[in-house]
Amino acid sequence: MTHIALVDDETNILTSVSLGLESEGFKVDTYLNGEEALVGLEKTKYDLGLFDIKMPRMNGNELLMRIRSSKNLELKNMPVIFLTSKDQEQDEIIGLKMGASDYIKKPFSQKLLNERIRTVLRVHENRKITDSDALKENKNLKKGHLVLDDLKQLCFWKDHVIDLTVAEFNLIKSLAKHPGVIKDRNQLMDTMYGDNIYVDDRTIDSHIKRLRKKFKSYDSEFDQIRTRYGSGYSWRE
Repeated sequence: MTHIALVDDETNILTSVSLGLESEGFKVDTYLNGEEALVGLEKTKYDLGLFDIKMPRMNGNELLMRIRSSKNLELKNMPVIFLTSKDQEQDEIIGLKMGASDYIKKPFSQKLLNERIRTVLRVHENRKITDSDALKENKNLKKGHLVLDDLKQLCFWKDHVIDLTVAEFNLIKSLAKHPGVIKDRNQLMDTMYGDNIYVDDRTIDSHIKRLRKKFKSYDSEFDQIRTRYGSGYSWRE
């Protein structure tokens, strides 16, 4: 059974999220702050951490920094998903650079959270694969300087690894798979979140803006994602 450490200073979130996860077959331990969680994380083996960012005594980024510097390799490599608010973009960026696997903005649907958890856990396991036959079967998507490793969900641009969240990886894959084809926001939302989960149109624009920024941090001339005003986005042919 997958064991999850849920850390948030809001008791209503601890209660609702833990009940939702337990109904899906996950085992959940809850903590009210980073200090309390760190003690538990050092004593108990967890498969994944769900950390709020803004917390008293020790925030989510500080907690992540502590576990990424741990001498316990299982704890050090444990995948982490951040639970964030709309105004915490800079904290999200810092967390991803420190090794967070993904983030999800509050308020979120339980269904979306469940899917993100399963995807992050699957990718975490796939990145451990060293079997040559399994790796040979993995079909990378290559478009010019872009390489997408679907099995391990890794993105490379001009041989640089671009740190992407689950949703961002799926967005890039959807665009790059069909260069020149315009994808409207509804199509991209279905690719990123599934057709049964609604997110605001502006969420796609925010992801595109962030993706461009990430690629341009390695290549200032990056211009592969084209905006088709009134229509959507496409990958340059």
